[in-house]
Amino acid sequence: TQPLEEIQAKVKSNTRRNDDVDLEQLVNDMNSSMESVYSTQHHHHMHARLQHSQPMHIQAVRCLQEEQQLRPASLPAIPNPFPELCSPAGSPVLSPIQISDNHIVKVWSEDGAGKVVEIPADMTARDVCQLLVYKSHCVDDNAWTLVEHHPVLGLERCLEDHELVVQVQASMSSDSKFLFRKNYAKYEFFRNPLNFFPEQMVAWCQESDGSIPPSQLLQNFLNSSSCPEIQGYLHMKEPGRKSWKKLYMFLRRSGLYYSTKGTSKEPRHLQLLSDLEDSNIFTIITGRKLHNAPTDYQFCIKPSKVRSDCKALKMLCAEDEQSRTCWMTAFRLLKYGIVLYQSYNVPQQRKANVLPFSAPVRSVSENSLVAMDFSGQTGRIIDNPVEAQSAALEEGQTWRKRGQRMNVLGSPSPLHPSSLSTVIHRTQVWFHGRIMREEAHKMIIQQGQVDGLFLLRDSQSNPKAFVLTLCHHQKIKHFQILPCEEDGQVFFSLDDGATKFTDLIHLVEFYQLNRGVLPCKLKHPCTAVAL
Repeated sequence: TQPLEEIQAKVKSNTRRNDDVDLEQLVNDMNSSMESVYSTQHHHHMHARLQHSQPMHIQAVRCLQEEQQLRPASLPAIPNPFPELCSPAGSPVLSPIQISDNHIVKVWSEDGAGKVVEIPADMTARDVCQLLVYKSHCVDDNAWTLVEHHPVLGLERCLEDHELVVQVQASMSSDSKFLFRKNYAKYEFFRNPLNFFPEQMVAWCQESDGSIPPSQLLQNFLNSSSCPEIQGYLHMKEPGRKSWKKLYMFLRRSGLYYSTKGTSKEPRHLQLLSDLEDSNIFTIITGRKLHNAPTDYQFCIKPSKVRSDCKALKMLCAEDEQSRTCWMTAFRLLKYGIVLYQSYNVPQQRKANVLPFSAPVRSVSENSLVAMDFSGQTGRIIDNPVEAQSAALEEGQTWRKRGQRMNVLGSPSPLHPSSLSTVIHRTQVWFHGRIMREEAHKMIIQQGQVDGLFLLRDSQSNPKAFVLTLCHHQKIKHFQILPCEEDGQVFFSLDDGATKFTDLIHLVEFYQLNRGVLPCKLKHPCTAVAL
């Protein structure tokens, strides 16, 4: 048996030389020494030798740890047995687990139902709308939008398509939420700019006479080197009070100003009310009574950093709907500029890139719906409006005769409550059942107040009749659809029986093609989706 002193000397010499320790030999030597220790009869002598033997094992471990630390970092890590499954492709080393950077966003629909989606931090409002359209099986007509809704403040606004949803959510209070809704007016000003910018409200700082050709109107708003200006009277709510003050205001790229002296625009008379860069413009949805507003056409400028402080809000009120729309549209154009035009162009570019063998999608726009004559061997477009009207009347008569033939053949009478023609309209997105007149108004306003925006509902005054609610020139009008009986069959008519239809679907399709007695054609169905 070797003495412990010799084993300790071996360990020390190995440590000094930085050579590899022969663990097997070391363990054998220690085992043999321990046998000799237990064979001795002196307890004190055995205790002393055990105290000496413990540090020797620790020294050997320390030597191995130091060797591990001295190992160069260039040596390869654990080899990957399946390199083809790695990312990036062909990586020989197992890659670390990536932590997800996704965020939870809850979106609400008009019926109060909510849907939770998990999205990355760089996902835009347009992308979230596309995701919700896909999940909810809606028709994607590029009119869907996310609405930032603040119930306590009574404010809401449509997010721009390019805005990052996670970033907007971070600036919202706990009681605020996102709504999923249609807004047909989002880019309507690109199609009909003259309807949005009355001549008397637009001025151009670089021109003495203040006039500009209509064709150049939007180009000057989008061109950052030009100096467009919106001017006119607005009512401003005085901070901390319920009183309003009428002031002459100017909206420029640098911000919204009001004149302290009448309509003067001299720099010494202009006071900055709000900048555009760090603010957003909202519609006030609480009604005029809450704030004692002078008119119904309220809007508000809210700093982005403000969550729920009412004192920081700039409450404004216009004289009519057209001027309010002008101020709010100009605010968006001056703040975002060419980015808005690029967002507007995205759906058009996507349509241009559609492959020729993809399934066609039916459009109900005025540009795609035309009157046609199929009486010959080939169809032809009817250009003459008089001929188109007579063809439409003839088509209505054909529908009526077809319905009469079905009755003769034994189908259930339309007078029967279970008849298909009296209930089939309830499956359509434009039919909203027994909603009040005020609710119909609210839905039309929320979805953009563009020409041709419509919905159908049950009549409150006549249980057998229906009402067509239609928007034209930012005014909402109501037309009663009355049932009329002829030869034992019920028809529906908007014009006291001059034009009759077997069901409401036929009626809507007819007025999508023809204006008839209406101020404009039916163009955009007012839709409420259930998420």
